[in-house]
Amino acid sequence: MTTIREATSADVGAMLSLMRELAEFESLTHLFVATEDGLRDALFGARPAAEALVAEKAGKLVGYALFFHNYSTFVGRRGLYLEDLYVQPDQRGTGLGTALLRRVAALAVERQCGRFEWTVLDWNQRAIDFYEKMGASIMPDWRVVRVADDALEQLATGAKASNG
Repeated sequence: MTTIREATSADVGAMLSLMRELAEFESLTHLFVATEDGLRDALFGARPAAEALVAEKAGKLVGYALFFHNYSTFVGRRGLYLEDLYVQPDQRGTGLGTALLRRVAALAVERQCGRFEWTVLDWNQRAIDFYEKMGASIMPDWRVVRVADDALEQLATGAKASNG
């Protein structure tokens, strides 16, 4: 039997392990620098930045959904943004991904959000197919824009950024 529930502080270590698995799946471990302390603060600190649901089977976490609120000026309402949806490979096809996604969608409806959004890597056709089957639309005209590390410092301070 699998249970989906709100994450607790006691889940942070296991969640971080699942996040590392996700980074491995996406071939992005070179970018993975998250820590238990950082995750604990983000989820349960004085000013939580995110929330999470976990999927637990036989006392072991086998999946999670991490999400947070954003705001749409066009819709004039807040939305929910799904940062991660991850289910361990041996648990895929069991309905856990669907259950996690539906649970977060239910929270978006309950909180009167105007949107529920997330991104998917363009090479992850299995995920794209899953999301479309669940009623999601892949937005072809939108691209993620990111400023990080030195470029973020340069933007913040007005220093000249190198374009290379």
